[in-house]
Amino acid sequence: MEGLEIREISLYKDSRGWLGEIIREDEATFKPLMTYLSMTKPGVVRGPHEHREQTDFFCLIGRFRLYFWDNRKTSTSYKKKETIDTSEIPVIAVVPPGIVHAYKNIGKSNGYVINLPDKLYKGWGKTEQVDEIRYENDPDNSYKVSD
Repeated sequence: MEGLEIREISLYKDSRGWLGEIIREDEATFKPLMTYLSMTKPGVVRGPHEHREQTDFFCLIGRFRLYFWDNRKTSTSYKKKETIDTSEIPVIAVVPPGIVHAYKNIGKSNGYVINLPDKLYKGWGKTEQVDEIRYENDPDNSYKVSD
């Protein structure tokens, strides 16, 4: 899908465990403006929604099923749908504006997501409209999340 990036994090392992770099300024194509952490229980879905301006930079820790629908009329992958299952290795998903996205925890334990978006939620001082178009209750089921 045009502009969508999915990659496993390179893990540096030793006897204590592992370390994985989430983002580096010398490799990033954008600058995050905030960071948040969320926890998703097994079997739970978050989304689907899209952003008009915001790029999401997700780091998913756990087993997730990722859902994407390209809603950008000027994109070469317009209307394309994609579903990706992650493994236990943490994954980065960079989702540009206009791509509808959702994820489901398909693991047996809580899953964690760190997001480093390039826009502030509700803008500076939380005084602006939220940059989201939500589809959880889409009457046409165009963005239905299925197993």
